[in-house]
Amino acid sequence: MTVSPLGRDIDRVDGRAKVTGTARYSADYPPSDPTSKVAYAHLVTSTVARGSISAMDTMAAQNAPGVIRVYSPFNKLGLRLVPDAGENYAPLEDTQVRFRGQIIAMVVAESSRQAREAAKLITTTYDELPPRTSFAGEPRVPAAGPPGHPPPSATVLAPGVASIEAALAASDVVVEATFHQPIQHAVAMEPHAVLAEWNSDHTQLTLYSGAQLPHITALGAAIRLGVPPTAVRAITPYVGGGFGSRVIPWYDAALAAAAARQLHRPVRLVLAREQVFTVVGHRSMVDQTIRLGASRAGVLHAVSHVSDASMPFVGYWPMRPAVDTSAVLYKTPNLHFDERHVMLDLPPACAMRGPNEAPGAFALETAMDELAVATGIDPVELRLRNYATVAPGTDLRWSSKHLDDCYRIGARRFGWSARRAEPRSRVDGQWLVGMGMATAIYPGRRISDPVQVRVRLLDDDTALVSSATADLGTGATTLLAITGAHELGVPLRRVRSELGDTALPQGAPAVGSMATASTVPAVEAAVHAVVAELTRLAVTDPRSPWHGADSEELTYEKGQLRGKGRSMSFGRLLTTIGRRNVEATATAQPGPEANQYKFHSFGAHFCEVRVNRYTGEPRVTRFTTVVDIGRVVNAQAARSQIAGGVIFGIGHALLEDDPLELDTGRLAAGNMADYMVPVNADIPALDVHCLDRPDPVINSLGARGVGELGTVGSAAAVGNAIYNATGKRIRSLPITLDKLL
Repeated sequence: MTVSPLGRDIDRVDGRAKVTGTARYSADYPPSDPTSKVAYAHLVTSTVARGSISAMDTMAAQNAPGVIRVYSPFNKLGLRLVPDAGENYAPLEDTQVRFRGQIIAMVVAESSRQAREAAKLITTTYDELPPRTSFAGEPRVPAAGPPGHPPPSATVLAPGVASIEAALAASDVVVEATFHQPIQHAVAMEPHAVLAEWNSDHTQLTLYSGAQLPHITALGAAIRLGVPPTAVRAITPYVGGGFGSRVIPWYDAALAAAAARQLHRPVRLVLAREQVFTVVGHRSMVDQTIRLGASRAGVLHAVSHVSDASMPFVGYWPMRPAVDTSAVLYKTPNLHFDERHVMLDLPPACAMRGPNEAPGAFALETAMDELAVATGIDPVELRLRNYATVAPGTDLRWSSKHLDDCYRIGARRFGWSARRAEPRSRVDGQWLVGMGMATAIYPGRRISDPVQVRVRLLDDDTALVSSATADLGTGATTLLAITGAHELGVPLRRVRSELGDTALPQGAPAVGSMATASTVPAVEAAVHAVVAELTRLAVTDPRSPWHGADSEELTYEKGQLRGKGRSMSFGRLLTTIGRRNVEATATAQPGPEANQYKFHSFGAHFCEVRVNRYTGEPRVTRFTTVVDIGRVVNAQAARSQIAGGVIFGIGHALLEDDPLELDTGRLAAGNMADYMVPVNADIPALDVHCLDRPDPVINSLGARGVGELGTVGSAAAVGNAIYNATGKRIRSLPITLDKLL
């Protein structure tokens, strides 16, 4: 009897390749032609934050051992600008310096070491201008988002209420607080790398480069190089983490490809760790002011959320933390949000796991904890009293929402009833012990663009499921195999999957936690299509035992075709009719339901901390998260994704900060030695529980995305627990011991 793998604990189908070292990441690929010799590139970045290059001496570098070519604004590669897609300039195409750490030269040599050593010999003279780096001093501008996104400022008022100020003034209890979150970095395990290889007549380019959207990586390179989109193939089956830093195609791939075209040989470029901190973007710093007005019973009457986020002049990600937190999370008759940007001379900003929602939830969920203190209401009960069944300011209901059960089940699993509301009331020797909680919310939608999947049935009774999505370590390769096995009704061991190659059908982007929800219906459609094609062959091929039968008389179930008193596996049928395989490609995209419902995933975090009463050292000792993500496809991977998100949040709460030097524009912790991220010793055992309740609207399986949800609200849960332990409310992240002493 075949048991569906859906919802079970399934090991990664690519796990063996990863742990044995046979999985190839971007920097591991050899050239496709064994006779080709790879050239190695190394970048040179600016040491000033604003100005222009007046001179650059590359002679010593050009004459260094093994150097093939030195590219610079004085020896250009001719890259083109991609409009409205990432940075608003092309490296090496002019002498302007826009931020410290900008690419200003590239050395190509016979070895990586030779390129790196030669790069040190380049001397640059600048006409320097004072950098615009004062977050407090620069003017604010409206935070314009992409087309179709909500406006940067909006107000919803109850009938008879003149303004949000009037709504707040009429409230019995008002909480107002300002929160700060610094610049943060994705710090993916794999540094950004690329091998660029042209065919002999330079009409086709292959890029081996980590990407969250392989087709966009290929398209971006094509535009920058001035070649047709069909001329570029991106191969990225294994990616060592993304977290948003591989959403857009940065210029490293185009630089390597342009050099490879000129030099008539493959070029490999691997960013140094410190270059990753400036070349591929960061999460913006942000200040947020939350004002909550409520009755003495804790029922919200007004919510105001104003944010100021840094926005680099070179562009890319417009942070807007209120749109997906305060604007949707709690029921309130009066709502105001105003999102602004502060333009600065900084490296490009980019999306980072829970890009708007994580910083927004830190502010909102901390303010809600302050409201709980002000009203004397338990934080869980306070949230239940303000539970929203429709999105504020709309009549749209959620496709599925069980956040109330997340609160109740999470509180029970964690032992929330043992919490003492009075700060500093639990002491264990030299440790102050506290508990805190917060809400998680993240969009759970499908991408609006078509998503394609191909299913191929083979004559050995195995199947291959293919789609050009990406697996960043999230388990997408296994997801394809699981859903393929479930829909075909065959054991998981008989299904293989392939992804991360633009030669495959265009898959869902590994971004915005949309890949699962978008891919599942495409797999289902492809299985239906390949079964229909199998049935057609069965009734039309003269060698088939069903030749001439009516296709309506045949049924497919669990790998078997049945009808007219006989059954046969698809592999045996293919062998009988002399075919190696049969395949079909199908497309899926959302229907009208996309505009008829709100789609979100939800969760509740519960955290226990200990703070040393003498040193101020904070330690997370217990953490429970319960999530509502629709139906679970792979229980093991889902828990892992939530746990990873929680670890992100703990890092944001206690460790991560990259201070900006105002006079130089330098990110002072822009390296792996100084930028602190959690390690094993910082993280306790994490208790993660999924409700596993199918969403009846989003797709036939009822599965939503999960990758970013755990990051949202987890930092606030830590901060709220620290307040409960110490009585000190820290509103500026990270919460370090100097702030607690």
